[in-house]
Amino acid sequence: MRKLVYYVSATLDGFIAGPEGQFDFFPFEGEPAEMIMAEYPETLPAHARGPLGIGDAPNRHFDTVVMGRGTYEPGLAIGLTSPYPQLEQYVVSTTLGIEDPAVTVVPRDPVGLVRGLKERDGLDIWLAGGGKLAAALVDEIDALVIKRHPMVIGSGIPLFDGPFSLAAFTPTDAHAFDSGLVVTIYSRAEDAERPPAAWFSSGKS
Repeated sequence: MRKLVYYVSATLDGFIAGPEGQFDFFPFEGEPAEMIMAEYPETLPAHARGPLGIGDAPNRHFDTVVMGRGTYEPGLAIGLTSPYPQLEQYVVSTTLGIEDPAVTVVPRDPVGLVRGLKERDGLDIWLAGGGKLAAALVDEIDALVIKRHPMVIGSGIPLFDGPFSLAAFTPTDAHAFDSGLVVTIYSRAEDAERPPAAWFSSGKS
């Protein structure tokens, strides 16, 4: 069955964007950029793929993207109504009206949407954000790919913006770059009550 994967950049203090949705402080250069272009080319928007020389790069992990209105709107602000034409695109919003046939607006029941998508054949499903949608879908998330940047912003949009709820994930792979960026992959833990200290072989959290 296909997996829902929350692939996103975050700060050390757990924010994916600033208070007004700012995200341009996340750097895209050097080794981290090379990794994204090589490993996750389908997560780069249409207007960037050509200049980066990956316009024809095949999808490696995802063929579908699910996002909230806040994640979709920066592209819409510059006239980009279909930011990821290489993917099947869904925007969860009760207020947004889009006339682009390449984008499907889902006004309600994101859980039902994701469960239906999982039953179909294909690559995995990319949950692109934002925090409220991630919180609503936390029980459906099968894996996390967190690109943790060495910066603190103090406030903003958190990775998960919802009520208190425990959902345990186990780190399965990680790569640190000279820039300080650390990309960590997590899979949903088999035992949701497992304490974080037991996730690592060293016994340290």
